[in-house]
Amino acid sequence: MRLAFISDIHGNIHALTAVKRFLTENIVNQVIVVGDLVGYGASPGPVIDFVKREGWTTSLGSSDMRVAIDVGDREGRRGVADQVLVWTKRMLTPEQTDFLRRLPAGGRIPTPVGRVRYFHGSPHDPEQRLDLMAPTRELEDLAQTLGARVIVVGGSHVPFSRVIGETTFVDPGSVGLSLNHEPGADVVIVDCIGRKPRVSLHKVTYDYASSAFDIMAWSLPSVIADVIRTGRMG
Repeated sequence: MRLAFISDIHGNIHALTAVKRFLTENIVNQVIVVGDLVGYGASPGPVIDFVKREGWTTSLGSSDMRVAIDVGDREGRRGVADQVLVWTKRMLTPEQTDFLRRLPAGGRIPTPVGRVRYFHGSPHDPEQRLDLMAPTRELEDLAQTLGARVIVVGGSHVPFSRVIGETTFVDPGSVGLSLNHEPGADVVIVDCIGRKPRVSLHKVTYDYASSAFDIMAWSLPSVIADVIRTGRMG
C-alpha cells in the first residue's frame, strides 16, 4: 500500500499540476491533501476544482477554515496571509466555499503496517500547529493517544520526517509555498509494507515564473512571488 501526502497547496495551480504529473509517474494507491488548498496563491478556485475533480482525500487547513468559516476578527492578524485571504473570499464561488466548509478536520487510514492519522495543525484544530521537534515523551504520548504508526501533519511548509519508537511523524511540506530554501513542490510518499513504513521526501520542479507572474498580475503581495522563486522567506 502506497500513500502520497501533500499539503499547503495555497492556490498555486502550476505547482499542483506538476505534482499530478509526478504522481502519474510514481503510482500510489491514494492521495491525501493535508489542508490549506487556499491562501497566498493566485488560483484558489482552480485549485479547489482540481482537487475535487481528482477525488483526492482532503482535510481542512487553517487557511481553508478562515476563508470558509466565520471565525471572527483575530487581533494582530494583518499580515500578508490575511490580505490574500480577504481577496480569496471574493474570488471563490459559493460552491467552492461550501466545498472548503465541508472538509473534515482530519482522518485515519488502516494500512498493513498499522493506522495512519492525518490532520492539519493538531487533531482537533487546524490552527494549532503540532511541533514535530517537541520532546520525545510528548510525541510518544500523542502517538499512544491516537493509536497510530504514522502521523502526518501540515502547516510548517518544511518537509520533515521523524521516527519515535514505533511511530513515524511526517510533515509533507508545501506544494505551493515551500520554505526549505529550495523552490519546488513538496510531496511525501509513504510505503506501508513490510514491518514498518518507509517515508520518501520529494521535491517537484514546476513553472515558478508563471506562479510568480500570477501573483503580480493580481496585485497580491510581491513577497509571495519572491518566496515561490527562492523557497525562503526574506
